[in-house]
Amino acid sequence: MLEDITTDWAGAPTRRLVFAADIPKLGRALPRALPPDIDAALMAAVANLDDPFSRTGLQVLRGTGLRVGELLDLELNAVIDYGPTGTWLRVPLGKLATERSVPLDAATLEVLDQWATRRGTHPPPPPANPPNFLFTTRRRLGTTAGSGLLAAVAAADLHEPGGQALTVTPHQLRHTYATTLANAGMSLQALMALLGHVTPEMTIRYATLASPTLRNAYDQAIGTMRRQLTLTPVGRPIIPDKIAWLASEMLKTRVAHGYCSRHETQGACPYANICETCDNFTPATESPQR
Repeated sequence: MLEDITTDWAGAPTRRLVFAADIPKLGRALPRALPPDIDAALMAAVANLDDPFSRTGLQVLRGTGLRVGELLDLELNAVIDYGPTGTWLRVPLGKLATERSVPLDAATLEVLDQWATRRGTHPPPPPANPPNFLFTTRRRLGTTAGSGLLAAVAAADLHEPGGQALTVTPHQLRHTYATTLANAGMSLQALMALLGHVTPEMTIRYATLASPTLRNAYDQAIGTMRRQLTLTPVGRPIIPDKIAWLASEMLKTRVAHGYCSRHETQGACPYANICETCDNFTPATESPQR
């Protein structure tokens, strides 16, 4: 289509004007996962919310990594018991048009069972034969996760460093879920399947956020550097004081016609005391050849 337009344009340039390299790259921010202490305090407050849907929905979001739209699209038969492999949650086609299954832990399964008991059984609303959604009462429930989070943040008295109330979005629960699993050692292939990502690039960002592997590599490198370099303590001069200088002079090995000038910071000499072990060495204050 573009070629047809440029061909019909009498003043079309004869060479290509825009290349792929001319298009600016989009920014790729890291996921905004909650720190462990904030995560624990927030979810403790969520468990005490008065609104049963907000309470259940937020706990399911945190325990499964679902998007809000996927949560609302869950059907009544979404919870499936596969026997030896445990209980799973079937997530319907969502944002990326992919269906997947997510394993349920005991706490999240209990929350869903409590909701199913409260929900009861009732015919779905018209039109005929619509999906029988899990999160309905007499009507299909809309998203109240945001207001539920606001109430939980207020109940937990969570604040930003500046003093204002902490801002948390429902999608951050998904980020926290994925980051926790990645940092616990889950493979990228398994995490990709859990989150319903279609490309590894979408998943690998979680492996770079507070990664223990990256931290361990950093700590090992810092430890190696500290062993190799003499770091001057804070508040101490780089040049030793007179007493320290005299002490270092006393440590130097004196040999015939002079002494060893190897500095103490260089560590032990591999040839230490080689003169004293030589068969030709004679201990004396002065050389008889002088």
